[in-house]
Amino acid sequence: MSPSRVPPPPCPPAELLGANALHPASPTRYLDEAEREKQQYMKELREYQQSEAYKMCTEKIQEKKIKKEDVGTVGVNTLLNGHPHKVSDTFSTFDVPIFTEEFLDQNKAREAELRRLRKMNTEFEEQNAILQKHTESMNCAKEKLEQELVQEERQTLALQQQLQSVRQALTASFASLPIPGTGETPTLSTLDFYMAKLHSAIESNPLQHEPLVLRVKEIFAQNSSEHH
Repeated sequence: MSPSRVPPPPCPPAELLGANALHPASPTRYLDEAEREKQQYMKELREYQQSEAYKMCTEKIQEKKIKKEDVGTVGVNTLLNGHPHKVSDTFSTFDVPIFTEEFLDQNKAREAELRRLRKMNTEFEEQNAILQKHTESMNCAKEKLEQELVQEERQTLALQQQLQSVRQALTASFASLPIPGTGETPTLSTLDFYMAKLHSAIESNPLQHEPLVLRVKEIFAQNSSEHH
């Protein structure tokens, strides 16, 4: 079979060629049968025209037609310009005749490659779906952590405000209680140093500073009740 010829379609049934001539005695019966055969033939013809073999053969004929047109163009340009061109360098001479063993082997190899690519594509889609779920899970975890962070920041701010309030109350309460020997009173910025010095003074002579200890206890009890 020539590689540039389309394989012939299925032959029409004999009834299409002359059912009345073959069976003149029963025209209606054989006309109906011929019509059925015709419909079957048209169905097979459509299936044949949609087959891969028909499409590939048609494409090959089209390629050869284009090649011939290009070769003709090269020849005309050679005559007009006087510059010879090697047609064999422009077009590949490798051409596999259709429906040969080599042609069928090439088709099998291409089909195997297509199956392999489809399998790879399916695997990539599955991996993509897994990664998509993982990304969604990570986004949910991120949103949860952000909400917890906002809540922690609010709690920290509330504790800082409460601490500031306690320091202000202690500063005001101990302002009337100078440290023995130095007469130092606290400010908001020196409250920590004041409390350390007051504790050292009391520890140095607890009996002597017993009234001071009682006053300190009263101040702490009063501030504790106010902040609960």
